[in-house]
Order: sequence, then C-alpha cells, then structure tokens
Amino acid sequence: MKDKITIYPQYLGGEVKIPPSKSMAHRYIIGAALSQQEVNIKNIEASKDIEATLEVMSNLGVNFYRGKENDERLSLIIEGHGSNFKLNNKIFNCNESGSTLRFLLPLLLLFSEEVIIEGKGKLKERPLDVYYEIMDEQGIAYSNDGGKLPLTLVGGRKTLQPGHFKVRGDISSQFITGLLYALPLLEGDSVIEMTTTLESRPYIDLTIKALADFDIKIENENYQIFKIPGNQKYSSGIYEVEGDYSQLAFFAVAGAIGKNEIRCTGIDRHSLQGDKAIVDIMKKMGADIDEVTGGFLFKPSKTKGCVIDIKECPDLVPALCVLASLSKGETKIINGERLKIKESNRLESTAKELIKLGADISIGEDSLTIRGIDGFTGGVVDSWNDHRVAMSLGIASQRAEGQLILTGANSVAKSYPSFWSDFVKLGGKISE
Repeated sequence: MKDKITIYPQYLGGEVKIPPSKSMAHRYIIGAALSQQEVNIKNIEASKDIEATLEVMSNLGVNFYRGKENDERLSLIIEGHGSNFKLNNKIFNCNESGSTLRFLLPLLLLFSEEVIIEGKGKLKERPLDVYYEIMDEQGIAYSNDGGKLPLTLVGGRKTLQPGHFKVRGDISSQFITGLLYALPLLEGDSVIEMTTTLESRPYIDLTIKALADFDIKIENENYQIFKIPGNQKYSSGIYEVEGDYSQLAFFAVAGAIGKNEIRCTGIDRHSLQGDKAIVDIMKKMGADIDEVTGGFLFKPSKTKGCVIDIKECPDLVPALCVLASLSKGETKIINGERLKIKESNRLESTAKELIKLGADISIGEDSLTIRGIDGFTGGVVDSWNDHRVAMSLGIASQRAEGQLILTGANSVAKSYPSFWSDFVKLGGKISE
C-alpha cells in the first residue's frame, strides 16, 4: 500500500479477529530466547515492533523459525540460549520500538563486549535515565549522543550485578520489565524498590504473568518492592499470544459511532491488559456492548461525555478522542503526561488532526477537553508517523461528510500491519 491514501465515508460492519497483543508477544519472545530449550509461540503478527525484537535476538545468536498460521498470523519456533549469548552483530537497531529498547537493554548489560544500540524516529529521544542511573551507580561504562541514541556500551566494561535497585515508576513501566527479565539470571538475589508511585501497573502484571509462564519467580509487594531470586532458569513450552485490547479499541469505537454492529473476536475477556479498560470506559459513556464467544459485540450507540483518567491506559486516547468527539456533551481526558513521549505527542497530534475535520478540542498541559459534534468534515490529514493516530483517523472517516486524504497510512505497520485490510473487509473503502 502507498503511504498516501484516500478514505471514502463508509459505515463498517461485520466481524474482525483482533490481532495478537504486541505487549505479550514481546514478552514471550524474550522469555523464549532466555529458555535453554525450544519454545513454540503461536499467534504472532509480524509488526515492525515485533520484527525489531526478533532482529535483536538474532543479533544475540538466537535462532528462530517462522510458520504460517491462518490469516496474517505466524507461529515461531525459538531455540533458547539461556544467557549464553553470542554476538552476531554489535549493532542493535531497535527501529522505533520502545519495548524492544527498554526490555532488552538490561540483557545487553550481562556481557562485556562492546555493543551499539540505535533507533529511529522519536525512539532516539525516549528517556533512558533510569538505566543510566543504574549504570553510573554500578560503574558500567557507556556513551551516548547528548542523552539520545545511539548508545554505546563500552567493550571490556563491568557487567550488571545483583543488588538493590531504586527506580522511578512514573516514567515508564518498561524499565521495570527490562530488569525483571535480566535480574533472575544473575548469581545473587536482587530487589527493585519504587521511589515513586508505579504507573501502568497492568503492564507489570503482564510481565509477571509471562515470567511465571517460564517458571520465573517474582515476589511483588504491593507494586512498591519486587524481590527477584537469582540463579533462575527459564523453562520451555508452547504459548499462545492473546488478542490486543489496544487494537480492539479502534473497531470497538467504529461499532459505537457507526450504523452496523461490529463483532470483535480473538480476545480474552479475563485478560490482565490495562487497555481492557476500553470496554468499561465505553460502557460508562453509554455504549451498547454485548459479550459474545471469544470477544465482544459493539453496537451503534448514543454516547455521552465523561471524565476519563488514562494514566493506566494511554494507548486508548486516539480511539477515545474519536468517540468523545461524536458524543453528547463534554469529555475530559486527564493524566496524559506520558502521551507526549509516544511515537508522536498524542495529545497534540490526535487533537490537531481531528480539529482539521471539525472536532472541538482544547489541548491542556496533560489533558484534552472534547466537546461533542454531530459529525466530521472531510479533508487532508496526517498520521504524524504514529500508527494509532492513523487508525483513529480511519475509524473517524465513517462519520465524515467527505473523503479523507491521509498521509502516513503505512505507519500502522508498527503494530497492526493488516489494519487497512481488516478495515476494507468490514466495508471500508480506500484508494491509493
């Protein structure tokens, strides 16, 4: 598909199988690589972020084999190496994947060879201060470009040692996850202590669940203290990645603002994903939602505004902005500070593109105030190279008076490569 497309207003309807959770796929792939035996992971979608993690593991000498499943899905056979990595290439390109960068950096501190960690786009600017403080404290030599990538871990340096790690929890839970994967492999026991309130707790729940699947024991004391025994070994097995609630959000909103029902399947209704909040938030706004086998049925609804705290589920904001714009009254989205360091500043990017289509949105320091309108106009919009902004604009097209010309449409490949294909299957109409 070309990066510039025209989207014609068409109501969507039908059934869509939601793609697998990118968050869980990252976690299972890393756990499999750290296993000492062969691991089978089912239901993988080869998004750019997942490919970035696979490339990093390949650089560490981990072999994997792809098998084709139904639709766009893959299965992976991964030959784990434990922590006995072999550098195939000292340059590690994390592309634009924050999970890849932050999950894997502690693993790269387990051996002393020189490595260079690179990234693209906004990832170069994503903060890594939590890790820099740990490296400074332990005397691990490194250099970077004024605090930005590329980051060089100097050859012959000291390696990561067990200890008591005092870590901020209000920047990103990804730092905690990265440490939780690496510390069990060390010879001694470790403790991670939060120096602030831990945000995005559901992501830590996902990490601890994935680690438990590999028989790694973590003791969680009320999200303030994490105790990690050393000398643990990752087990092997067969794992299936569950559907992704952050991707369900787009077609969930499409069902609510449209004229036809949309059935979303491939979802675990008992999931620990924080983005599962999309269902309760939409119900709070008055959306008509039924539980069905393997997922949910989203029906055309008359929704109303409310206050939405997105501290624990920031990835839902672009989709929720579309819903809020077409809901009666005022919606206030609060606690969105971390949206500023995503693929784009999503407070700004989402609001400004929807404003081009007639939305009534005010941008605050860490919030959005959205006043409902009857429908969108057509127009020329841009994704800001942000996959979630692109998908939200696609969904908004249902209620546009004229066509949308979208640049940056291919940004969806970061997390949901088959989005436009699913969009068309549900009745959407696009041209390149």
